[in-house]
Amino acid sequence: MTEEERIFVGKLFDARTEELRDMKHRAHALCQKFNQMDEYDKKRLPIIKEFIGSIGNKYYFQGPIQINYGSHTFIGENFFANFNLTVMDDARIYIGNNVMFGPNVSLMATNHPLIAEERITMQYPDGHVSMSEYAKGIYIGNDVWIAANVIITDDVHIGDGVVIGAGSVVTKDIPDGYLAYGVPCKPIRPITEKDSKMSLL
Repeated sequence: MTEEERIFVGKLFDARTEELRDMKHRAHALCQKFNQMDEYDKKRLPIIKEFIGSIGNKYYFQGPIQINYGSHTFIGENFFANFNLTVMDDARIYIGNNVMFGPNVSLMATNHPLIAEERITMQYPDGHVSMSEYAKGIYIGNDVWIAANVIITDDVHIGDGVVIGAGSVVTKDIPDGYLAYGVPCKPIRPITEKDSKMSLL
């Protein structure tokens, strides 16, 4: 079993192995290239498709971005990310269609054991000792707005039509159609027609 396969079957894995470091290095190098380019450079946005798992045809990343693997992230159509997106996609991350991210959003699909010996001096089946991680993944549905400075932790499912308020730390699932916010983030109320701003048009 490869180290990447260990991630996807829910086992502890060593992110310092050459296998995983090489995968991450490719994404890191392409993020760096993206971040150094002018936002009007037509060669900038296509760089995303060089390392992302998949993405729709219409998307925009303001940048700067930092994505750990890229190949573990799958994004739908009509995606927008504002400044300073961080994606720790050790496990797979799925993002639906028509999703918007505000500035400084962090997706953290990774975790470490709480017991120190398991976290920093884990002995693996082949005998080597290293730092340990495990990861389950993140799912974000369609038509979602994640506002500024939101952190979404591992093993979270965000339903369709959800709005996550600024500064929230999302550690639990959020059902379809809810406004949610807080630390920790909680569903506050359903979003209804009373929330319409069409009168401002």
